[in-house]
Amino acid sequence: MTANSPTPQSTQPDPQPDSQSSYQTGQQFRNLVLVLAAVALSVALFLGLQGGSNTGSLAAMAKSAVPLETALANGKPTLMEFYADWCTSCQAMAKDMSELKQDYGQQVNFVMLNVDNSKWLPEMLHYRVEAIPHFTFLNAQAEPIASTIGEQPRPIMTANLQALAATEPLPYIQQRGRISQVESSVMPKSSAGEDPRSHGAQVLPAS
Repeated sequence: MTANSPTPQSTQPDPQPDSQSSYQTGQQFRNLVLVLAAVALSVALFLGLQGGSNTGSLAAMAKSAVPLETALANGKPTLMEFYADWCTSCQAMAKDMSELKQDYGQQVNFVMLNVDNSKWLPEMLHYRVEAIPHFTFLNAQAEPIASTIGEQPRPIMTANLQALAATEPLPYIQQRGRISQVESSVMPKSSAGEDPRSHGAQVLPAS
């Protein structure tokens, strides 16, 4: 080798820049994952709160219900629900009833009457409300055609609402569901030893 020959250069790359670049890339990826997870959590929380405030709430259903006077005069069939905030069966059906109202609210009046409000005692006596939830179906002439008492599966309520909207006979009038007994000075007293919150059920055609 002559004195003028160039000194051989190392062909191995310096590992430091690649290591630093990999570290930065990993950090960026982790940051991106955290951001996406936070966004997804925020969206899920928002939708959950929206659903909780608008669906499945007895208070929300009552607030958006058609007034009884309007329902009796607007020429549409009506589903009248007697309920109470403490009624566990009413609470259990609230989400389904809210969604059914979205499906059939243009064809059928959805009326909510709170049995704890003394204003509705005449209606409770007239429709023989002794347990809740108590659903009274009225035709377009505001005449009662059937009453179902107790917690009902959604398919049964759907079929009855479809028939009500189509002015056809209700297909389910002999179903059984869980009830909460109504306590009122104007209602028949429970027999001795009977729990006023005892559960039973019946479905009766309206008189």
